[in-house]
This record gives sequence, C-alpha cells and structure tokens, in this order.
Amino acid sequence: MSIIKVLQKATIQSLTALYNQSFTEKDFQISQTKPEFEGNYTVVLFSLVKSLKKSLEVLGNELGEKLIKDHSTIFSQYNVLKGFLNLTITDNYLLNLLNKNYNDVCFGKHEMKGKRIMVEYSSPNTNKPLHLGHLRNIFLGWSVAEILKANGFDVIKSCIVNDRGIHICKSMIAWELFANGATPESANAKGDHFVGEYYVKFNDEYKREIEQLVAAGKSKEEAEKEAPLMLAAQQMLLDWEKGKPEVIELWNKMNGWVYKGFDETYKRIGSDFDNTYYESNTYLSGKQIVDEGLAKGVFIKKEDGSIWIDLTEDGLDKKIVQRKDGTSVYITQDIGLAKQKYEEYKIDKSIYVIGDEQNYHMKVLKLIAEKLGLPNAKNIYHLSYGMVELPSGKMKSREGAVVDADDIIDEMIATAKQHTIELGKVKDFEEHELHELYETIGLGAMKFYLLRVEPKKRMIFNPEESIDFHGFTGPFVQYTFARIRSVLRKAGQWSMVNGQSITNYKLQTPSDEAIRTGTTHKLLPLEKELILTLEQYSHIIEQAATELNPSVIANYIFHLAKTFNSFYTEHPIANAESEEKKQLRLQIAMMTSNVIKSSMQLLGIKVPDRM
Repeated sequence: MSIIKVLQKATIQSLTALYNQSFTEKDFQISQTKPEFEGNYTVVLFSLVKSLKKSLEVLGNELGEKLIKDHSTIFSQYNVLKGFLNLTITDNYLLNLLNKNYNDVCFGKHEMKGKRIMVEYSSPNTNKPLHLGHLRNIFLGWSVAEILKANGFDVIKSCIVNDRGIHICKSMIAWELFANGATPESANAKGDHFVGEYYVKFNDEYKREIEQLVAAGKSKEEAEKEAPLMLAAQQMLLDWEKGKPEVIELWNKMNGWVYKGFDETYKRIGSDFDNTYYESNTYLSGKQIVDEGLAKGVFIKKEDGSIWIDLTEDGLDKKIVQRKDGTSVYITQDIGLAKQKYEEYKIDKSIYVIGDEQNYHMKVLKLIAEKLGLPNAKNIYHLSYGMVELPSGKMKSREGAVVDADDIIDEMIATAKQHTIELGKVKDFEEHELHELYETIGLGAMKFYLLRVEPKKRMIFNPEESIDFHGFTGPFVQYTFARIRSVLRKAGQWSMVNGQSITNYKLQTPSDEAIRTGTTHKLLPLEKELILTLEQYSHIIEQAATELNPSVIANYIFHLAKTFNSFYTEHPIANAESEEKKQLRLQIAMMTSNVIKSSMQLLGIKVPDRM
C-alpha cells in the first residue's frame, strides 16, 4: 500500500476517533509537501472546518497529535501552517520499505481488478503508409494499454483497419490508370509506400480534371462532382459492395501490399494488437443495425433514399448513416464494431484513441449507440489527443506532404548514432551492439518526446531536441539507467551471462529488528528524497491509469532520474563513508534501476545496460 493510501486510511481513523463522525478520503486532500516547507506529505484541512466547527490551527494540531500517537512507526513529527498539516515520514518506515522492495522487479504494479477494457488505436487506412501522426496515436494507445494492465485491468489491444471506402478506391483507380502493372517488388518499394503514391497521384490528377472542367465553364462544385476520376472511384465503390470479382481481386492485392508494409513498421516500433478488425468485415453488421434502427424510428429515410439521424435536440446536428446509393459511411461500421466488441469480450469499457479532429464524430457515435440501446454504450470513451506537427507546420496526406513513419524512424536512429559517436563512449562495442543501441536510443527518444506531452495538447515534434542527452528526454533517462547498471556491475550486483542480464542479490540488508528499533543508520536528505520518490511509483501508475495519461509516467521518470543523479553526485556509493551506507546506497540504486526499467517499459521504451 502506498504512503498516500496509508495516510488516507490513518487520517480517516484518527478523524473518526477524535470527532465521532464518519469520514471518507473524499473529505480531505493529501499532497506532497512543498519543498520550501518541512515535511513529506500534507493533509489539506480546509474542507473539514465547516463540518467540525474547528479552527484550522486547532484542527491541525489535534489531528497531528493523534496521527503521531497512533502511527508512530510511520510519522515522526508534524507542523501546521495556515490550514496545511505537514507530516514527516520516519526513516525506519522508508528503510523497511526499501529493504523489502529493492529487488522486486514488479514493484508498483497493482493486483487484478476483474475489469476488462479494450483500447483501440492506430486505425490506419490502406491507401497510404503510417505517418508521424499515426506514431503519436500508436505510442499513446499502446502505452495506455500497458499502464492499465499495470493497474490491474484485463486489457485487449485492438485495431480497426479502414480497408474499404472511397479513399481506398481512389488508390485502386489510380493504380489501374497509371501503374502499368507495377508492383512494390518491381518498383523496389515498401508496399504501403507504393500504394500511398497512387493515392497522391489520384488527387493530383483529380485537381487537374477539376481545373479543366472549370475552364470549360463548370462551377467548382459541379466540376468536383463530374470529374471522370471521381465518378470512376464512386463506381468502383459500388462495384466493390456488389462483389464484382475483378474489383475484389485488385482490392485484395493492393491491401495485401499495404498490410505487409504495416507489419514491418509495427514490428520495428514494438507495437502489437490482440485483435485486428477490418472495416470490410464490420460495415455489413453496421448496415443491419441501421435497418433495425430505421424500423424502431431511431433513424429516418429521406426522399432520395439516404438514411439519417436527427440529433438536434441533443445539441448536435443531423448525421447521415447510409448514402442514398446504399453504401455505408464511417459511422456505419463504427456502430457495428461497437456492438461486436462487447459481444466478443464483454468489456467494461471501450477506449478509442482518436485525434481531436474526430471529437464530434465520437460524440455522435456514443449518442447513436445509446439511442439504439447497444450494450455498454455508456462506457464508450474517446481518448482525444491533439495533432502532432513538425516545426515546418501541418502535414497533408492528400498532397504527399507528410512525414512517413519509416522516414522519421530512420532519421531518429541516424541522429542517435551521430550523438552517441560524438560522446565517444562506445569504442568497445561490437557492431551488432552498436546497431541495437542506436535503435534503442532513437526509438526511445521519439516515444518519450511524443508521450511526455499530455494527450489533449497539440504538439510540435522536434527530432533534434528529442535526442538531447541532458534535457527532458528519453536518452537522459536511458543514460541514467546505464549509469546505475555500471555502478551495480562494478559492485558485483549485476552482470551479463550469455547475453542475459543477471542480478546478484548479495546485499547486507539491516534486520527487521534493527529497523523496528531504530538502531540502524539515519537517512540523509537526498537518500530520503530518493526513497520517497521510488515509493510513489504505485500511486503514479494509478494516476496515469485514471487519467489515461502516459505523460504522468514520463514526468515521474524524468524526476526520478534527476533525483538519482543529484544523489549520486552528492553521495559516493563504492567509496561510501561506511559499509552500511554502501549497502544502503546499493539498495537504492538497484531499486531505482528496477523502477526506471519498469516505468520506461510502460511507455514502450527499452533501456540499454551500457551506453
């Protein structure tokens, strides 16, 4: 149990005993004591004054005295300052915590809660390769799933592949018209990149046709509807839904090229899914639900045959759910998939990781699901995140002005190589070790930079800044971990055997009796601060899961790494002032390395044993 949980429980017990009333953790707040004040944790008293009819000073002193008296093994002293009760945690409590957990690689993880959550992320289209925007989505979704797992939830990672629709047909038409039978193999191109070129080609040619029609006297709106290329794409969509053999064959072939390309990228960045859905398999169930909703009066059919829902009374707008030609739209398959997810997994919550440009779409989806009475509709949750841009500005996939995921990954690895060589500390590395190190640093830098920002915020990704070994970056944390490993290796506490990391737990830990009676050593300020920071890991995991916010983890790791570096600069380990201090600091170092590795794993980031 974390100190915050312990303090909440102790405060409730003390308040109940003092004032003969019932209390819950919602009746007061607990926070870390600000650095400028004495103490480690603070009970905020303001919300208790009205019900207890006590002054802040009296209330603080009475509660402080009671906590010290009843929990002397946890709290050593207190002070009251303008409505804040500041409490100091005993050295012995922290030493006992360190002694029991320093070699626990699962420290901070929570017990299973018996709740099942699905996290949907990536959701690519098969008409273009993954790009930088997808990477923020993938890293965010994957990390949220891992954080929820660490918090005790049963998590299913899922992906919906948008493999059908007008945008897919655009690539197909362009390939038929302009490829002359070319394939990714003949063009020496990655499959998703190859298909993406024809999506861009379609839009280039479509613009040219519009310009020609406008020059011939058509309005722009008329030209957009009557351009031959667009008419061909629309006809192909109709032919696809009718199952025309040659269209289906081309569709399967081109999607196959894209899937192979996607898989290569997913493997490279360490992303995975427990289940992959395909829009081509879900849109029909969505159309069936639309028919059912039409019979129930949830939807209305217009004179042209299109089907809509009127959400104006709910503060939204009218939304089409099926075109007049009978073809489905995005919301159609989303409705079908929402039902399918629950039927397959009986999930307690369904999280959609989708950019904030789809906020309205997701409001509509949830509202439609509720009006249709779909199971678990109220537990649909949109994890909305801001778009990621480059210093040069926004990306536009239709114009080919995007940064492909593969290209930015290559750039990050190359930059990692350059920076590592400049540091000049890897001369004894084998070539394969260097290659792995550059990938670890490059990918780690990118993931950390994209995840350190709260999801709801838009952000600018600066590759050069992300790989700074001295800033708020992944490489800084990785370097701290490697530094700790070096300390443990030299102390005989860690080694490599047949390429595997081996930890040798030979530390002389103080006995439980020595800790209980206080006959062991006292903690110096930085020693205590570091143990307190390590202890917070369980609470940090819980906070990140509650907020669905990996930046909570990123900020914590960075603070932990900074605190360790300050501690290590101030207090020698190998040449500690006593053997007892050496053993204590090795425990602290070992626990710090375990927590850094564990928390970085929640962000999908590897940590190198040597740098």
